[in-house]
Amino acid sequence: MRTLTAIVLAGLGAASSHAERLGMAMTQLPQGDGGSITVFYPTRAAESAASVGPFRLSWAGDAAPAKGNGRLVVVSHGSGGAPWVHADLARTLVGRGFVVALPQHAGDNARDPSTPGPESWVKRPREVSGAIDRVGADPRFAPLLALDAVGVFGGSAGGHTALTLAGGEWSPARFRDHCMRHMEDDFSSCVGFTTLLGGDWLDGVKRWLARRVIAWRFSDDTPQRHVDARVKAVIAMVPFAADFDPSTLASPKVPLGLVIADKDVNQVPAFHVERIRQACEPRCEVMMRLADGSHGAMLSPLPPLEKGSIAEHLLADPPGFDRAGTLPLLNGRIADFFEKLLLPH
Repeated sequence: MRTLTAIVLAGLGAASSHAERLGMAMTQLPQGDGGSITVFYPTRAAESAASVGPFRLSWAGDAAPAKGNGRLVVVSHGSGGAPWVHADLARTLVGRGFVVALPQHAGDNARDPSTPGPESWVKRPREVSGAIDRVGADPRFAPLLALDAVGVFGGSAGGHTALTLAGGEWSPARFRDHCMRHMEDDFSSCVGFTTLLGGDWLDGVKRWLARRVIAWRFSDDTPQRHVDARVKAVIAMVPFAADFDPSTLASPKVPLGLVIADKDVNQVPAFHVERIRQACEPRCEVMMRLADGSHGAMLSPLPPLEKGSIAEHLLADPPGFDRAGTLPLLNGRIADFFEKLLLPH
């Protein structure tokens, strides 16, 4: 006759074996604007190698989902971004049982980068809400998910999305005012990936032209806001945040985590995430400060960066940044944050 201890240990071994069989699957759902929502999720199907552009990844394509922890995390990509640069974070979250959805932000993605900045930022939080609706309506995921507690992670422009969903209010005119005051010190935040200051006579022309275009396009001072009652925890990493009214995030509507990269040259922390931190602490949490990290730390895997390009200048890891050791730790802390706040205890 088997002892109680043996039965319990056998059960634990079976559960462990069951968990080890779960891998990551990927599918894409149609978005209402003609784009797509990329969904990563747990599966018992075998993974295989997958190539997407320069990325060499692994997943089980369109496989049957396995029951995870019943919670959804939506990831908002950065300006001109794609889902694949968040595949490592998605794998960590899927390994903890989460379903992970990445909407394609219209006019500000790798396929269509036509309207980045404030024009996209108005739409992005609503696209997150739309992704929650769409995943929740899919017959494969609907029986496996409870959408009363959803997590949101975003980096850079996606961090702007995340701060909005945490209750922050911003306006295009505040973006304009920031750029008028700090054009030279925070140039890439104002002009994006179009050009850099080169320390020559052309800099004056670049600054003059940028000011003219920004003043013409972004004069609306109407506060922009969008919250979704289903979103219960938010993480903003290296966010564009200079256009927020910090007082609106002094008491975030949901638990808010911040990730700061001290050597970020794309969104200089002093103008962006540090302003939010100063307003919301101790009601928000600095989950990790990357002393040697820059803006590209939000991307894993990091895409190949052309030597001498603007992207290399803004996204490449600074000397001394331990990507291999740091990012798995960061991804684990992100998963811990969402487990603590979204799962029933």
